Amino acid sequence: MLILRPPSPPLSGASRPRLLPRTRLAPLLIVSSSSPSSSKSRRTEDDYHAILKALNSNGRRVPRKSLGQHYMLNSSVNEELVNVAGVNDGDLVLEIGPGTGSLTNVLIKAGASVIAIEKDPHMVVLVKERFGSTDQLMVLQEDFTKCHIRSQLSSFMESKNSTGHELKRAKVVANIPFNISTDVVKQLLPMGDIISDVVLLLQDEAALRLTDVSLRKTEHRPVNIFVNFYSDPEYKFKVERSNFFPQPNVDAAVVRFKLKLISDYPPVISTKSFFSMVNSAFNGKRKMLRRSLQHICPALEIEAALMNVGLPTTSRPEELTLDDFVKLHNEIEKV
Repeated sequence: MLILRPPSPPLSGASRPRLLPRTRLAPLLIVSSSSPSSSKSRRTEDDYHAILKALNSNGRRVPRKSLGQHYMLNSSVNEELVNVAGVNDGDLVLEIGPGTGSLTNVLIKAGASVIAIEKDPHMVVLVKERFGSTDQLMVLQEDFTKCHIRSQLSSFMESKNSTGHELKRAKVVANIPFNISTDVVKQLLPMGDIISDVVLLLQDEAALRLTDVSLRKTEHRPVNIFVNFYSDPEYKFKVERSNFFPQPNVDAAVVRFKLKLISDYPPVISTKSFFSMVNSAFNGKRKMLRRSLQHICPALEIEAALMNVGLPTTSRPEELTLDDFVKLHNEIEKV
């Protein structure tokens, strides 16, 4: 099993903490209805055997591949996820796919109120039973990619405010199935008005791609423009595949997206038309923009717009930064 090695001396922002082998997992507190002193002394581990026991007790026996279920075995990684998000007492946290509740447990220990969205009905029952004694958790049986999470969060925040509690913007902390990572990012990042931070455990390759702010690379797609438009992304650290059950074929990584407020978005004339233009540009990725954007306005006008913002008339989408796209869009909208 692997755990995080604390940096010493302090690492620079670009450094990535590594993982070292260890024969035993760090203990994880379980929330119980007992007194504080007895709950602190009662510890268990969210390891391979504990997860199998939890699954068997609920009639599941094996994780479902169709749901992308890979359970975290290392409580140190869960604790670091919570630390990266800066979760404090009284915070509202959205968790996507709580599974057996190992991350949920750390969030509750940190004093957060948690809204957990779980698609698998077996896991919903398991998590509700595990945390039945606390009022810090609300579990919703829904498919996150189809639910109206803004409404859920807004309603919860309004109910808290009505009782005199002042809530800050919510946070998202989650170990999500790799196959829905893009959907999750697209749904959450434009919600900077009610969410401050999104901390996700993603496939390492996707994490590296989404947090690369340099752009101007052939690998970039519209999602890279999207991520940098709505947030300041940061790759935090790598998580080896052996930390999961069942073990996936790829390593993972923790990424933090610091969501921007609306007032901090790049100054585009229309957000809708901006992303429509970006998507069109990348539909013909190897084409020059004067060809791929011809449905917006004639090629000669595209060339003139490129020249006016200081770009070559032969520019291709992968050669443009976010700022370049913003300037080009606003120039075209003036035509």
